[in-house]
Amino acid sequence: MTPPVIGIGVWLWGAFDPVLILVAAILGWKADQAGKVVVAAIGALAVAVLASWLITGLNIPWFAPVSHDSPMLLPVRAVAALIWAGGAYAVRRVTGR
Repeated sequence: MTPPVIGIGVWLWGAFDPVLILVAAILGWKADQAGKVVVAAIGALAVAVLASWLITGLNIPWFAPVSHDSPMLLPVRAVAALIWAGGAYAVRRVTGR
C-alpha cells in the first residue's frame, strides 16, 4: 500500500489559512516574552483547526477543510502558526511598541 500523495498546493493552503494567520499574528503581537510565542502558536493552531472544522461541518466551501476524508495538515499548520506568531512578535520588538 502506498501512502497518499498530497500536492504542495494543499500544504500551502494549510499554512496560509486566514484564521490561523489572524489569530497567530494577534497573539504573537501581544506576547511579551519569547516563550509565549509558542503558547500563541498553540492557541492559534487550536482556533484555526476548530474554525476550519466548523466551516467544513456547515458545508461552506473552505480552502483548508478539516474533515474525516481530507488531510488536517497539523504539522504544516503548527509550523506556520509558529512562524506567523514569531513574525508578529519580532515586528513588535523591532518597532519598540
